[in-house]
Amino acid sequence: MTRFGIPELLILLVIVVILFGPGRFGKVLGELGAGLRSFKDNLGAEEKKDPQNSAEGTTVNGEPKK
Repeated sequence: MTRFGIPELLILLVIVVILFGPGRFGKVLGELGAGLRSFKDNLGAEEKKDPQNSAEGTTVNGEPKK
């Protein structure tokens, strides 16, 4: 398997910027970041909503806290 180092990644980045242009490349990265942020926020909301899977809602033996 080929490993990619810094020089290879920089060459790839230059090719992508040439093909798509700096404006579109920035927009795609922004949308990717927004999608990852939304995914992370939704994962946190699921953990808060489901106390059965959370350690805060149970005792050591798994019974609900009183």
